[in-house]
Amino acid sequence: MTRILDRGGFERKASERADASAVEARRSAIVVAVRQRGFVTIEALASQFGVTVQTIRRDLNELSAEGRLERYRGGGGLPSSVENVAYADRRTTLLSEKTRIGRLAASRIPSHCSVFLNIGTTPEAVARELVRHDDLSIITNNLNVAVGLAEATDFRIVVAGGTIRNRDGAVLGQLTCDTLSQFRVDVAVIGISGIDGDGALLDYDYEEVRATQTILAHARQTFLVADHTKFTRRPMVEVGRLEQVDTFFTDRAPPPEIAALMERHGVTLAVADRDEP
Repeated sequence: MTRILDRGGFERKASERADASAVEARRSAIVVAVRQRGFVTIEALASQFGVTVQTIRRDLNELSAEGRLERYRGGGGLPSSVENVAYADRRTTLLSEKTRIGRLAASRIPSHCSVFLNIGTTPEAVARELVRHDDLSIITNNLNVAVGLAEATDFRIVVAGGTIRNRDGAVLGQLTCDTLSQFRVDVAVIGISGIDGDGALLDYDYEEVRATQTILAHARQTFLVADHTKFTRRPMVEVGRLEQVDTFFTDRAPPPEIAALMERHGVTLAVADRDEP
């Protein structure tokens, strides 16, 4: 039987890919413009990129949903450095990207080992993929991770003591750090809220940062898991440095300055792209 190739179908797919690439290029350029100027009006962006104000409104709405900038009346501005996006919104934003990151990171964690998992929706994505492993010991200050793994596995699970942050199930405080510091684990999986161009790992809450710093200090190997929107966010509290990380799992190639830092310090990059199984 002769197979008839659908040239029109190939051409349509190629056109769709080109359109999506152009949209992403424009949106990335919008983020750069906002970072340079602090705030840019819809009209100015429409003029700069030669598109309609309706197109820019859609761009700003999507960029805001991804956490790459803040949508304000009349334009776009820098994301807040003092307040994170609501946890319920973060759980549904970039879900497929976080799932791919979680699957790839989990594939690099062997069975029969000990694992730290900290706060955040991307570490939770890693935890969901760990259910296929055997004989893990999990130490965490993330109640969502603890409950989810307890329901799905027979892993040994240690929950750090401390005060529960009601909005997201984080366990924080001095007791949390004291508990975490009692362990020396094989792999730490940490999420953060932003990465500065100089390699600083950033977050919003000082108490959360203290817990993550304790985890970093007590792991033999550290996996950083963060989606591409963290490249443009600038929270005000420093967790640590990129050079403290062994492998960085993300969904897109990082900006050149971050890639150069990783190469200089021997940090392995693992990109979970759309072809990741």
